[in-house]
Amino acid sequence: MKFIDKKTIAEILVEHLSDLRTEEIEALLEIPPSEIDFTYAFPCFKIAKLKKKSPDIIAKELENEVKHTKFLVDVEAIGPYLNLKINPKYILDCIFEYKDDYGRIRDVIEKRKKGKLRIVIEYPSPNTNKPLHFGHIRNILLGKSLSNLLEYKGHDVFQVNLYNNRGIHICKSMLAYKKWGNNKEPDKKSDHFVGDFYVKYSEMAKKDEHLEEEAYKILRSWESGDEETLNLWKKMNNWAIEGFKDTFKKLDISFDKEYFESDLYLKGKEIILEGLRNNKFEKAEDGAIFVRLKERYNLPDKFLIRSDGTSIYITQDIYLAYKKKEDYNYDRSIYVVADEQNQHFKWLFAILDLLGFKEDNYHLSYGMISLPSGKMKSREGTVVDGDDVIEEVENLALIEVNKRYPNISESEKLRRAKIIGLAAVKFYILKYSATKGFVFKPDESISFEGETGPYIQYCYARIASIILKSGIEISNDINWDLLNHEHELFLMKQLAYFPEFIDSAEKTYNIHLIAQYLLTLCQVFNSFYSSCQVISDNRELEKARLLLIKCVQIVIKIGLNILGIETLDKM
Repeated sequence: MKFIDKKTIAEILVEHLSDLRTEEIEALLEIPPSEIDFTYAFPCFKIAKLKKKSPDIIAKELENEVKHTKFLVDVEAIGPYLNLKINPKYILDCIFEYKDDYGRIRDVIEKRKKGKLRIVIEYPSPNTNKPLHFGHIRNILLGKSLSNLLEYKGHDVFQVNLYNNRGIHICKSMLAYKKWGNNKEPDKKSDHFVGDFYVKYSEMAKKDEHLEEEAYKILRSWESGDEETLNLWKKMNNWAIEGFKDTFKKLDISFDKEYFESDLYLKGKEIILEGLRNNKFEKAEDGAIFVRLKERYNLPDKFLIRSDGTSIYITQDIYLAYKKKEDYNYDRSIYVVADEQNQHFKWLFAILDLLGFKEDNYHLSYGMISLPSGKMKSREGTVVDGDDVIEEVENLALIEVNKRYPNISESEKLRRAKIIGLAAVKFYILKYSATKGFVFKPDESISFEGETGPYIQYCYARIASIILKSGIEISNDINWDLLNHEHELFLMKQLAYFPEFIDSAEKTYNIHLIAQYLLTLCQVFNSFYSSCQVISDNRELEKARLLLIKCVQIVIKIGLNILGIETLDKM
């Protein structure tokens, strides 16, 4: 079957626009305003400069040159734009035939002969001195949905996690437990138990200026292999990681490999000492090792090993880059880390480059989440546990399910509430551009109306209900002339754009494009549904509209799967 998309249109136009390449034309093609009944619009301004003609004249010339085909049913110049309309039949045929592959049809057709990459995605890389707070949830959802997207597009994706399980922050928690823990075992979620001592340290450090030096003493003891220190470290690390894994399970997260900073830092020190011998790095008067980056990379100098010989985070990050390359022979390594670490990754990538490590590394930076109560700060104890927010939203979902479906079983209520609650959290977070910070509002996230996950799930369930009620077997053997209502045509036009949004999200890592597309599609579907009755006495019209809404359902499911959100046939 002929697949028609933005690239196909560009391939048609390039035959008449020899001054531009197909890729340039594809980049210029636009989605016209909703009141324009065409699928794409080509602005003629750029070509006008090359040809030294009015863009209106060029658009009119193209209108006369570009021929109508079975799949390109209308071409019309409107001012400086050439408007092109894809035959809706081809859109629905493609969705119905390819189903779950609709968002990657070109990849399926071309069998990914080229462009397939080996990609390592590292997330959420928590410190083992405090719990996974709600900010970590954004990290996890971005890492997981990006992995889903790249796997969907045919790449080999390897999800890895780094436990930052050593260093001064871990030693601060250890010191507090040693002083005030009384050998107590966890009496709450174990990562939160560990985090309480990090907060305790911060409280006590305000009263005792010598406490920090005691923490550094523990760090030196740890690096020297002191048995008592190592035993305490292992115990508290195990508590933290045990708690993390409970949260990972709740979010259906697993990793191909987990790395531990404690296994990496010595190799990192070896690389730095080798760099010092090769005059890549320098030694300060107090014995600390640093690198000058101003002249070559326009970055501030960066210390790599402290004057007392202890390591910092970047020490192990340097070796981990080599280790991931060895383990996965990747084409690209993506780090999902908050924008607070932007400078860290500029340093890391510059140092790797200086060492001759020329691999493709990318920092997927994201903004911070706030709650209505304000920003979260670990050391001040104002962090909000990610599990607590998820539980709160699931409880809100249960109230909504109880209200709407009081007669279903309690187990079914709980099942739906869990799926709807997770959808609410995931969609609310993923609908925002990663670069933007935002305020998460639990009550708003769970609404069955508005820009929410439950709203998308409800559209899917509504379609499932209509199809079940109809009882007609859906096929693409329909009377196509019957799909001529303006809301039908507009809905089909929206469906045509889905592969384009998937491609754009793949190229830019902007997962929110998929969430925003789903919102638009569901809004257009609801407009259609309120104007066009699907089940009717006109069986031929019913068959045609059933095919249309089935295609909408297929696309919703693909998008939600990428976002890691389950669908429900009944809400």
